[in-house]
Amino acid sequence: MLKSKNKRSLSLLLVFVLTALSITSCVSQKKGEKGFVKIFDGKTLNGWKGDPTYWRVEDGTMTGEITPSTLLKTNSFIIWQGGQPGDFELKGEFKITEAGNSGINYRSDQLTDVPYALRGYQADIDGKRTYTGQNYEERKRATLAYRGEISTINSAGDAPMETMRKNNNWTNRTVTGSLGTSDELKTSIKPEDWNNFHIIAKGNRLQHYINGKLMSDVTDNDAISGMKKGLLGVQVHVGPPMKVQYRDLRIKEN
Repeated sequence: MLKSKNKRSLSLLLVFVLTALSITSCVSQKKGEKGFVKIFDGKTLNGWKGDPTYWRVEDGTMTGEITPSTLLKTNSFIIWQGGQPGDFELKGEFKITEAGNSGINYRSDQLTDVPYALRGYQADIDGKRTYTGQNYEERKRATLAYRGEISTINSAGDAPMETMRKNNNWTNRTVTGSLGTSDELKTSIKPEDWNNFHIIAKGNRLQHYINGKLMSDVTDNDAISGMKKGLLGVQVHVGPPMKVQYRDLRIKEN
């Protein structure tokens, strides 16, 4: 039987070891987060600008909602006022209802004739998980990479942009590889639950991750339409009543 003094020593040693392990775990978790800055405080929409009809803070989340009485005629964004990131990484979480349609726009410009409208690259998100993870360019070239695609985007040259779009797809692109089938990757996306996202924009390469899995990988060689920097915002889409929520939004600019 251990003496009381030895018991105390053993207890102190155990506490020390557990504390050390806990600290090591925290350092490990934060190691990959170096340089990231929160851009949503979870309490207010300070630093963001959008139509208050559709955007509010609810339970610590940035919430976009369309109701039967507030149906949209055009897509509406809430836009970050903190700058126009070029090379960056953006992380956060989203949850969306089954009928929902949303997306995270980046390197975008704002339209002057439509309120709260962005035009540019979009990490697509939808409740049915049909498009989530793909790279869709809002109001420009349409789909640049479907979920599971590695693609290279080519310029249309002097051809009108409208002639290069077909069935919501940019036809002047080359699929150079596969990340898995769309259906395979879909199983990694949780319906009507929280999902992690990670967008990496570096030079002309654009990568969209969901729950740690690379969903689309675009190399944009179109010097005419490609954007090197621009606005960041999140969307509520034209369609039936829906709700989308974002939280823990943080960015690292390179």
